[in-house]
Amino acid sequence: MRALTMLAAPLLLVLPAAAQEADGDDEIAAETEIATGMASYYSREIAGNRTANGEVCDPDDLTAAHRTLPFGSKVRVTNLANGESVVVRINDRGPFGRGRVIDISYAAAKEIGMHRSGTARVKLTLLED
Repeated sequence: MRALTMLAAPLLLVLPAAAQEADGDDEIAAETEIATGMASYYSREIAGNRTANGEVCDPDDLTAAHRTLPFGSKVRVTNLANGESVVVRINDRGPFGRGRVIDISYAAAKEIGMHRSGTARVKLTLLED
């Protein structure tokens, strides 16, 4: 019996550590899928205009417009046609086009390969800070 206890004791020390590591991994990868739908991008013509949060619009920044998410939220936008994704920061309100879930900047659209078509079916994932 004593030999069995000596063999099992190190396992008892390892199991709590493994559980803590698993909990730590969950915190690092905290993401919540929030929507799937059509995305569009805003053109370079609005460069220099003010966004809803007061910033100057720069199509070369990785930003986006969403109807309800708080300004500063980070969202992973994944193009469902090719699997490419980009992380954008919400700094504007919209989209106002019917059936759209998000408007992204030209730079973000280029990253996920939708800059030629203008629209793409996407999955939105909210990233926790």
